[in-house]
Amino acid sequence: MRAVLDIVIIILDLYVWLLIASAILSWLIAFNVVNTRNQLVAAVAEFLYRITEPVLRPIRGFIPAFGGLDISPIIVILIIMFIQRVITYYIYPNVI
Repeated sequence: MRAVLDIVIIILDLYVWLLIASAILSWLIAFNVVNTRNQLVAAVAEFLYRITEPVLRPIRGFIPAFGGLDISPIIVILIIMFIQRVITYYIYPNVI
């Protein structure tokens, strides 16, 4: 059972990195540093959008707009960190 919890923690860590990559890529696209006409950039952007948007969309519904600043990835990362701490400190020690 601990192996399953370790896999869950690894998946949550990976998702945090995907959220960070998605936020950075959105900034790079917004400031015209990368061009979405490039097929590789477009494919990566589409992949990150499809992976992160289902989790970010409900958070954006609750949070008011801050003048173009999107803090929903930060809130999702904090929620993931909380889930990881609960698993690490409360669930993991009680599993044999």
